[in-house]
Amino acid sequence: MASKPQFMETLIPTRLRDALAGYEWRQDALGHSSAHVFRLESDGRAPVYLKTELADPLGELAGEVARLRWLASQGLACPDVITHEKDGEREWLLMSALPGSDLVSAERLQPLERVRLLADALRRLHSVDIAGCPFDHRLGNRIAEARARMLAGRVDEDDFDDARLGRSAEDLFRELEAKRPSAEDFVVTHGDACLPNFMADGGRFSGYIDCGRLGIADRHQDIALACGSIEYNFGKGLVFEFLKAYGNFEPQPEKMAFYRLLDEFF
Repeated sequence: MASKPQFMETLIPTRLRDALAGYEWRQDALGHSSAHVFRLESDGRAPVYLKTELADPLGELAGEVARLRWLASQGLACPDVITHEKDGEREWLLMSALPGSDLVSAERLQPLERVRLLADALRRLHSVDIAGCPFDHRLGNRIAEARARMLAGRVDEDDFDDARLGRSAEDLFRELEAKRPSAEDFVVTHGDACLPNFMADGGRFSGYIDCGRLGIADRHQDIALACGSIEYNFGKGLVFEFLKAYGNFEPQPEKMAFYRLLDEFF
């Protein structure tokens, strides 16, 4: 742990600065969002997380706040929103820390246990009635958002998957439009269903984190990213075990590839 990063001293709003006095700060380097994420700990106080990003029409913090509150209303485990603040330059989200470790870091659990926990967590989320979900990530909306991010220069071409490195965002977007599926199997999706975004404590699932992309979409949105994350962290062998644990689902290769392509824009 360390003291508050120097660049934060003049940025953090006064009310937040006073509330967080005495905490030790550690920057969370996991993940690829544009937000800065810090874990804060202090003797005698519960740990918390602080996220901050530049105020931006394409930012995700305000959307994450709404999604966390909605998830909690559904009885699904996720961080509590402590406060959400905006100033002229930045947004700030202070939230509780869930118990345990994310499914990449939960080294006391065997990889097989972790992929089964991921499958259970996704199956539970996908069983929520979409009629009550206010966040619409159907392809018409999501492709429009991908285009907006491309035109704003927010697509990181250096972070493309190995098979697409060297190509331009414009080239990928043309492919995305050409390969758009004709039908969607709608569920409530996490939207970024990679192992680091699911928590476990004592061998049990303890909650969903990084929920800024949650919304109604084809279930392949989550299954494609989950399988990619499992293969990257644990190898191809456990992808089969994940799909078996998820149950009653036969992934369509074309859709799996499409949703991994779509993810390059976010």
